[in-house]
Amino acid sequence: MLARLSIRDIVLIERLDIEFSRGLAVLTGETGAGKSILLDAFALALGGRGDAGLVRHGAEQGQVTATFDVPKDHPAAKILADNGLDEASSQDSREMILRRVQLADGRTRAFINDQSISVQTLKAVGSALVEIHGQHDERALVDASTHRRLLDAFAGLENDVVAVESLWEARRTAAASLEEHRASMERAAREADYLRHASAELKQLAPQDGEETALASRRTVMMQSEKIATDLREAQEAIGGPHSPVPALSAAVRRLERRAANSPALVEPAVKAIDVAINALEEADQHLNAALRAADFDPAELERIEERLFALRAAARKYSTPVDSLAALAVQMAGDVALIDAGAEQLKKLEAAALDAGKRYSAAAAKLSAARAKAATKLDKAVNAELPPLKLERASFTTQVEADDASPGPQGIDRIEFWVQTNPGTRPGPLMKVASGGELSRFLLALKVVLADRGSAPTLVFDEIDTGVGGAVADAIGTRLARLAGKVQVMAVTHAPQVAARADQHLLISKDALDKGKRVATRVDALAADRRREEIARMLAGAEITAEARAAAERLLKAATA
Repeated sequence: MLARLSIRDIVLIERLDIEFSRGLAVLTGETGAGKSILLDAFALALGGRGDAGLVRHGAEQGQVTATFDVPKDHPAAKILADNGLDEASSQDSREMILRRVQLADGRTRAFINDQSISVQTLKAVGSALVEIHGQHDERALVDASTHRRLLDAFAGLENDVVAVESLWEARRTAAASLEEHRASMERAAREADYLRHASAELKQLAPQDGEETALASRRTVMMQSEKIATDLREAQEAIGGPHSPVPALSAAVRRLERRAANSPALVEPAVKAIDVAINALEEADQHLNAALRAADFDPAELERIEERLFALRAAARKYSTPVDSLAALAVQMAGDVALIDAGAEQLKKLEAAALDAGKRYSAAAAKLSAARAKAATKLDKAVNAELPPLKLERASFTTQVEADDASPGPQGIDRIEFWVQTNPGTRPGPLMKVASGGELSRFLLALKVVLADRGSAPTLVFDEIDTGVGGAVADAIGTRLARLAGKVQVMAVTHAPQVAARADQHLLISKDALDKGKRVATRVDALAADRRREEIARMLAGAEITAEARAAAERLLKAATA
């Protein structure tokens, strides 16, 4: 899954690109060659703690890039989607590039596919892609918070956990609805008398949305009309009343028309002009009559409007709310009164719903807890069967499943933690606290072999898991690493030739002298068959490689492929 690790300007590394193959890749080399620096750089790319001391001397910054081929349904892809970093793709997998820049002043910057992200997001994605066991145990199985997930994966209980999470959410929602209704009833009950009086008063007042604006506008029009009505009547009286000039003008036109036959040139222009004047006066009379009708109002209506506005504004002051909010307040108060009257019945329904949701959750959580307890026994048996070949024959592994109905959660009622007992008669305890460094690594290897690709990151890194062991135990470690590499990608930093012999890819880490010995740099070489045999012979014999060491190396390589 890991395609390439690219490192720039990290301590002892100016520029380094490492291609990893599938299966088991081992990294070997003499002490001090830079293996720990490589792992520190890898951990940095996965969201590990930054350190200005990682930057190569004289450089302003260093950076590490890890490239992965990630399936669309992988948890790491979901993390990207949840953070708005997902890219649509029709392919089954996509390339994911994790990059971390370490500045010489201690600051760091994180990127995924060249998009800037938080270190927390990078760490979440990195944890989903890679587990490093050994000197970087904070990323490994020693974190007790991961043990429940691992047991569920071993037993195939993921769908059961999803069902419990759904029931937990339904239980939480029902309880929240119940508490909200109960709080509303309690609030309403404390103000019952006031609410009943206020609701009745507002119901009788019956305020409407926008009523104040409409009434005020009508009142303004009516008051203005009262002022101009007198002038309108006087004008109408002058044009259309008893002293209107229209009758006299009409009589004059009739007389002139009788004379028109004798002197048309003299009479017709005057007749036409008088006709225009008569028409204009009649039109003006019509407009004045219309204006008078519009200005006419019932004084009682104005009084009613003013009384209504006074009542609305008085209610607004009383209830400390704008007039336009009175209608909403009336609805709210009526609802509170209805809640008092009918709330007890609704409370019973919500209590029944919450009780039912709680029972369904409790039943599912109890069933899940029983399944976990059964699975824990199987897991313990499988892991303990792996311990004797790893020189842990006197040790034992147990999965502690503590069910507590008083402490439910989204994933059930269980607190799950892996415990070990290193020797008979000693007190068992949590894996991280009881096992020593070498024992811890071997316990984790046994657990990983049993879990295989269930509940595991797709890439596993073991840092000197064979420390302090040799011979048959080292061979047992190599066998299990190779078996594990059949399911997930495995990388191992090792000093054991028995482990190195079982690798699908052998990488040699060494130091080169540069600038006539003024500085050194770490390099990584992929070893072919002959050089690989030489390196395994060196691991067997030390500084001076003998013929016997070469022969032994050859036997190890043949045995590993048998």
